[in-house]
Amino acid sequence: MLAAVPDFSNVRVVVVGDVMLDRYWSGQVARISPEAPVPIVRIKTIDDSIGGAGNVALNIAKLGGKVTLLGVIGDDAEGQIISNLLQAAGVVCDFVVEKNTRSICKLRVMAQHQQLIRMDFEDTPLSFNKDDLLTRLLRYLPGSQAVVFSDYNKGTLVDVATYIDYAKQADVKVLVDPKSSDYQHYAKADVITPNLSEFQAVVGACDDEEDLLAKGQALLKHYQIDTLLLTRSEAGMTLIQEAQTHSMPAQAKDVFDVTGAGDTVIAVMALGVAVNLPLSDAMHLSLLAAGVVVGKLGTATVSVQELTRAMHGERDSKYGVVSEDELDVLLTIAKANGERIIMTNGCFDLLHAGHVTYLEQAKALGDRLIVAVNSDQSVKQLKGESRPINGLQERMTVLAALACVDWVVAFNEQTPERLYCRLLPDVIVKGGDYSLEQVAGGDCVIKSGGEVKILQFVDCQSTTAMINKARGIE
Repeated sequence: MLAAVPDFSNVRVVVVGDVMLDRYWSGQVARISPEAPVPIVRIKTIDDSIGGAGNVALNIAKLGGKVTLLGVIGDDAEGQIISNLLQAAGVVCDFVVEKNTRSICKLRVMAQHQQLIRMDFEDTPLSFNKDDLLTRLLRYLPGSQAVVFSDYNKGTLVDVATYIDYAKQADVKVLVDPKSSDYQHYAKADVITPNLSEFQAVVGACDDEEDLLAKGQALLKHYQIDTLLLTRSEAGMTLIQEAQTHSMPAQAKDVFDVTGAGDTVIAVMALGVAVNLPLSDAMHLSLLAAGVVVGKLGTATVSVQELTRAMHGERDSKYGVVSEDELDVLLTIAKANGERIIMTNGCFDLLHAGHVTYLEQAKALGDRLIVAVNSDQSVKQLKGESRPINGLQERMTVLAALACVDWVVAFNEQTPERLYCRLLPDVIVKGGDYSLEQVAGGDCVIKSGGEVKILQFVDCQSTTAMINKARGIE
């Protein structure tokens, strides 16, 4: 499973499909109209957002990918708003603009966060020169890793089979979010992402899980599609391929609005496919991202920070005893979230109250505390053949159980200089009578903008004193 959100900054994706404006008029209801038995909404705010294929493109841009959006808009005010919102978010737009076509707009009237009515303004199926859209697609396929066809059945993708053929010839991965029940339009796609109702509209009702998987694999074979990612609402997602299947349950979460969740799913899948993630990992990211957006009102996107928090929660799923490589990844996430990293080191052979007080004081200096622990061999070199009393794993396990400690990592050298210079925490903390110049690795951390702090140990508390006392030595 992934330990971090991949870097999508070098990914180029083309999104083609039905673009629309989602408009929200929100206010309060205090009375019923005397003219008819309907609520009167006193409008307080008007918000515009992008729906359809535009929302797919926005999700890709929000996660750092480079995205170009192709579609059809009218030569009207709504079309201009669509273009302005997308370009402000970093989406490259190359639309076919039709003078005699109305831009698709969905107006939702909201009160107390509840939708009272939706009004659709559209002239569909869209009328436009199909060659204009194909010309644009052929312009952007070279250099792209993936193309997403976002079909909302408004007419933009009436020739999607042709577009898929050209994309396959250009060796670009093809992902489709389908609306048509005729999957011949989507034949030879790499990934297709229907929801359960869309899927059953094509294959028929599924009696049980075995029947669902069998029908999914038969559909893939019939239409020469490589992968089916089936979104199943509260049941999560199922990844179906010809030779294998893989399911993941949805994570329990408050759901405010499922609008646009499918856009987020295919956007994240496209990014994952573009960087060659295993499809199961791409599905996992998509599931987490969908869980974020359904907790928001209206069409929404997910950021890298939100996806990272969804992956790791308030405290990262990998905490406690970690390897050096794992810690490197976790620190990248923590630093990206603006967390202040504190690090200390020692043998911690017999943990005592002095150690605990010292570690709590160190943690108070920042957000995350890392404790680097000497290996058994390095303890022997420092303390003699009779030490350590407790082995490395025992010492690390006890440290990891402390509430103030986030991560514990081992090192084999007599000093942690190499480790500090690799990880570059914000602060190195040492206890005792060290001078700043004596702290191993301190120069690396200081040069990188960090600092070194010296804390005093608690008086009359030491491992040696505990050992001597146990041996009856005053």
